[in-house]
Amino acid sequence: MAVINRIAGFADDMTAWRRHLHQNPELAFDLFDTAQFVAERLREFGVDEIHEGIAKTGIVAVIEGKGEGPVTALRADMDALPINEATGAEWASKRAGAMHACGHDGHTTMLLGAARYLAETRNFAGRAVFVFQPAEENGGGGGVMVDEGIMDRFGIDAIYALHTLPGLEAGNFQTTPGPIMAAVDSFHIDIKGLGGHGAMPHDARDPVMAAVGIAQALQTITSRNHYALDDLVISVTQIHTGSADNIVPDTAYVGGTVRSFSSGVQDMVRTRMAEIVAGQAASYGVSAELDYDMLYPATINHAEQTAFAAGVAAEVSGAAHVNAEMTREMGAEDFSYMLQARPGAYLFLGQGEAAGGLHHPAFDFNDAVAPVGASFFARIIEQSAPAA
Repeated sequence: MAVINRIAGFADDMTAWRRHLHQNPELAFDLFDTAQFVAERLREFGVDEIHEGIAKTGIVAVIEGKGEGPVTALRADMDALPINEATGAEWASKRAGAMHACGHDGHTTMLLGAARYLAETRNFAGRAVFVFQPAEENGGGGGVMVDEGIMDRFGIDAIYALHTLPGLEAGNFQTTPGPIMAAVDSFHIDIKGLGGHGAMPHDARDPVMAAVGIAQALQTITSRNHYALDDLVISVTQIHTGSADNIVPDTAYVGGTVRSFSSGVQDMVRTRMAEIVAGQAASYGVSAELDYDMLYPATINHAEQTAFAAGVAAEVSGAAHVNAEMTREMGAEDFSYMLQARPGAYLFLGQGEAAGGLHHPAFDFNDAVAPVGASFFARIIEQSAPAA
């Protein structure tokens, strides 16, 4: 791998940063210690500008290159997940109920590594912008940063991001032009019936049967209302009701997630779900209310920037270790908001084998790939506009 020598030279520092972040995870927008740590490192590196408090705890830093040129941005997410850690590592989370189970500690570290190198070398024209984002897992911090005007405020022309991927060979890259990750919606259905004795259900209006009927009927949206060659997932993930074996409850709740790649499909699902919920409720003699929330849009890579990023990845890891035509996946990402606002690309970086995978209490970022990701970020800036 053509990891930049200078970045390889401070790999131990990057490991120390990453493990500090791993020990001190924070959630959503409340990343006060994380943001302070990132800002302190950026000041040590001598970046030209540090703008704090964007989207509450987000940071945007700027490094000026040599002469006029484009403004290229790099993004890392900083937030952790509400999970109790089970890695047993010496650097395991010190905060109960929070851990870095999705590699955001590694993403932040790789972007810090690129900032350190670029602040020293400045072997590029234009400006490098470093976006440290809160609340990717919950809250859509990427969208909030866009809404607060970072694209125009910093004159960003293009933007790039990486996400670690366990199971892919360490140091390998994957991406694709067009849709790479799905839009995510959630649905919440509150059912109101009439409770009663379990031995006399004829005197009740049973919300349990209505919940089961609704959950089953929702699956017909995918199988009977949707074109089979388009990607769509509807998963009922929650049914809550009842308190005892011999009581018909008054209420029930059904909830879940929808994943798709187009606004047309989202609209169809929302419409059919409303019709199904109303129809099923009427058939069981209960009332039901649907709350359908459109959350993150699909993450759609821009073709030109994706080809450019894949070329940079090939320079870092070798062409044989870059797949630029990966199959899109049904996970979701709020980097989608940034790609709606500016052209750019989102890539996955191989983690190697890892316990549990992403969002698992035994997951831990592979520190050996941090110099690879930092080198990729740095070369994106240098290749976007080489210094004269």
